[in-house]
Amino acid sequence: GTISIISFLAGRRTAALAGFAAMKLPPAVVCLLLILVCFDAARVEARGTPSAQGSRNQWSSMFVFGDDFVDNGNRPNITGEKTSRQWSYPYGSYLNSHYSTSPVLTGRFSNYRMQSDFIARMLGLHEAPPAYELTEDQSCDSSGMTFASGGAGVFKVKTKKVPTLAAQVQTFKRLVKDGVISTHQLHHSVALIAISGNDYMSDSDIETGFYTSFDDLDTYVGNVATEILDNVAQLQMLGVRKVLVNNLHPIGCTPLHTSSNNYTTCDLLGNYGASVHNKYLKQMLEERDNVHILDLYTAFTNIINHAPGGGSAESKNFKGKLTPCCESAYKGGYCGERSHSGKRLYDLCETPDKMFYWDQTHPTHAGWEAVMKALQQPLMEFLDEDYVA
Repeated sequence: GTISIISFLAGRRTAALAGFAAMKLPPAVVCLLLILVCFDAARVEARGTPSAQGSRNQWSSMFVFGDDFVDNGNRPNITGEKTSRQWSYPYGSYLNSHYSTSPVLTGRFSNYRMQSDFIARMLGLHEAPPAYELTEDQSCDSSGMTFASGGAGVFKVKTKKVPTLAAQVQTFKRLVKDGVISTHQLHHSVALIAISGNDYMSDSDIETGFYTSFDDLDTYVGNVATEILDNVAQLQMLGVRKVLVNNLHPIGCTPLHTSSNNYTTCDLLGNYGASVHNKYLKQMLEERDNVHILDLYTAFTNIINHAPGGGSAESKNFKGKLTPCCESAYKGGYCGERSHSGKRLYDLCETPDKMFYWDQTHPTHAGWEAVMKALQQPLMEFLDEDYVA
């Protein structure tokens, strides 16, 4: 009969392993179940200047979709809630412990700039375009707009009201239809899609319409990639000229995973799950014109998880690669949390520029800078290629 997937996702991985073995499931099905279990632990909610010069082509507008890797203010600020931590100190512009000015809170899940800011600089813009929720109706900045929302995925999340990728694209479509975003602006536009793993969490809507037995599990990762492809196609039909799509970073190397090993080693199963997602994504997108996959998996790995003596040149700049700069002082807490009396309930490093990860799941400003520096050359080459009609 039908078996609840959520019951497996909610359990600990060790229990899941034992259960799967007892059921004598096919190896492929077991792998996919374990992918979902490991992703459940790696919950992802989604400002220095890079040296890159602007593209020789006039890509003057940028439209950003996805989750907290690129959300710069769309998630609401609700006092005392974990999902609003990006609106509290030390998020914002905490550059080091001796920084005299109070950080400027921008709704970013980092200590300063993040991925979309660095890409914007490559386009010749100052920073990522303004957040949709912070923009007045019937207006769109000349630099574009950010629709991404922390915690979003391609499917609905049952425990929180977060717009899916499709919902974000529909909002964009309405603005195009209403003339708020002009045809001229679209002809000079680049879109970025950042989907970072929320669809593999236990509170995602994975039960609806996908599973009647374990044999259906191997379709789910493909469904996630297909939904990304469909939204890429929608953006291109609406007139966006170039589309950038993140693949999944090595989720097993996030501090949420490495904490169980005292921040010394990555969870290989988590990384394997990300690689399966990336395989589907590559198969679906690699032959599509005007689309470029940003290989976060390789860029992250070359900095934080490589063989001794290997890795990128940027790797040596980080003393903490698997450890967060900002960490809760107790299990179940979060960076930025305070008690009712205002007491700080987290520990904070003095030098975020030497740490790759800012909190349990998001890179620091310095981490993002190193990642985007590694991805800069192929990205710029893609932007400089002529548009294929």
